[in-house]
Amino acid sequence: MKKQSLTIFSILVVLSIVLVACGSATPEPTEAPVATETSATEAPATEAAPTVEPLSGTISVSGAFALYPMMTVWADEFSKIHPGVTFDVQGGGAGKGMTDTIAGAVDIGMISRTIREEETAQGIFWVSVTKDAVFPIINSENPVAAQILEKGISQEVFNKIYITGEITTWGEVVGDPTNTDQINVFTRSDASGAAEQWSKYTGGEAQDDLLGIGVNGEPAMLDTVLKDPLGIGFGNLNSIFDLSSGNLVPGIVIPPLDINENGVADPEEIYTVKEDAFGAVAEGTYPSPPARFENLATLGKPEGLTLAFIEWILTDGQEFLEPAGFVKLTPAQQAESLEKLK
Repeated sequence: MKKQSLTIFSILVVLSIVLVACGSATPEPTEAPVATETSATEAPATEAAPTVEPLSGTISVSGAFALYPMMTVWADEFSKIHPGVTFDVQGGGAGKGMTDTIAGAVDIGMISRTIREEETAQGIFWVSVTKDAVFPIINSENPVAAQILEKGISQEVFNKIYITGEITTWGEVVGDPTNTDQINVFTRSDASGAAEQWSKYTGGEAQDDLLGIGVNGEPAMLDTVLKDPLGIGFGNLNSIFDLSSGNLVPGIVIPPLDINENGVADPEEIYTVKEDAFGAVAEGTYPSPPARFENLATLGKPEGLTLAFIEWILTDGQEFLEPAGFVKLTPAQQAESLEKLK
């Protein structure tokens, strides 16, 4: 009996030791997590992204033949980005573009000349979007074409052909009195920015100062000179070069402008491929006029869809200029036009 009591006592001692050991390992109670404003049952609030309405509508444009091919490219590329936008683009000359814009008949006028004070007084707003140039053109079959390519034609001679009418034969142009072939002088009959620029280069002040037979439109001018070996006219950079090959339109020659008047056509004055003419205009070695800025005009400062399109032209749209035969604005010129739109 005594032995059994000792055994029970021993067991109790062992159990007490185990319980003490287990009690020391019991984890202390932890505080419950503090509730925050966003709990598991309530998702955090997020701001809804603003809804941007897609651009849609029609933009009507008319004006300068010089800018017409570029505008068709811009219109096509902008429509790819904004399928809801359509365009109605027409040529007709800078004069038509200005008349249509003032009358509110179109959203944008293409103007290939300086904007006049009387036009801004009627509410015209404008920005420059690119640069190009007007070049004299003759037929490659001209009887003195080879001599002209060697000597060039000075500004004074152009003045006597187009403004004063003192020079009337091709022999007088190259200093050969035995050649009495008559010069057939062509100008533009439509209100033309190219004609105004050519007039200013040759010593006039306006298109009406030019002598010659009037031809309606840029394409017709090129076609007329192509058909007349004794003809002389003028055309825009993008129309007298084949943009796919970079060469002059077959049958056309650009008489070198004897800019330094040394009686010789220097290499930098000869333009037989687009890159040469393009570089001369971009670098400013080709005189201005007849180099010029191309402008877009609106009746009042543009808004809405028209504004979005013009801003695109001055940014992403500049990348399409060179392949189409136009010169990009410099970063400073680009910034100036964008600032003007604000």
